[in-house]
Amino acid sequence: MKLYGYWRSSAAYRVRIALNLKQLSYDNIPVHLVKNGGEQHSVDYKALNPAELVPTLLDNDLSLNQSLAIIEYLEQKYPEPRVLPTDAAAKAQARALALDIACDIHPLNNLRVLQYLTGPLALSDEQKHAWIIHWLEVGFSGFEQRLATCAGQFCVGDEVTMADICLVPQVYNAKRFGLDMVPYPRINAIVEHCQQLEAFKLAAPEAQPDAQ
Repeated sequence: MKLYGYWRSSAAYRVRIALNLKQLSYDNIPVHLVKNGGEQHSVDYKALNPAELVPTLLDNDLSLNQSLAIIEYLEQKYPEPRVLPTDAAAKAQARALALDIACDIHPLNNLRVLQYLTGPLALSDEQKHAWIIHWLEVGFSGFEQRLATCAGQFCVGDEVTMADICLVPQVYNAKRFGLDMVPYPRINAIVEHCQQLEAFKLAAPEAQPDAQ
């Protein structure tokens, strides 16, 4: 398998965690999102992923984008160890929490959105930062409340799920942007548990060969 990604992409970070949890070997192929105007816009990469986003997973003849679709594919093809519970309700909770992050929180602080804010919309860096913090606070406040109904050591009970795979990279981004994490004790506790696991350590941005 080949994973096209960027060391600081939270979506690529999610897939690295899943691959590591399932102990799958893969080639990590860097796509620099800033250098040379963004390598994701190159002709070669656009042919691979017309959305011009990372990650992209190649598994033999299959080319797959979207981090959650990739994780679901890995779960189906390599079911052990699981990253989705077998219980229907718990599985739905894990998916819902993952989607809270991947669909509602992450897109509003994604690179291309931030570039549009300071480019065509001509917002200042201060205004951009206020946008980032506002939407992180909105998203994390709701997520923290949801955890009260389902969390154990991890987001859904005491086993790692897709929800944790999404949460850790989003918290990494939040800290990078300077979000005050004090109001989110459940999130902080879960991330601390996750970061003790080797799969999460190996997937961390600073551990990647293209880290700068």
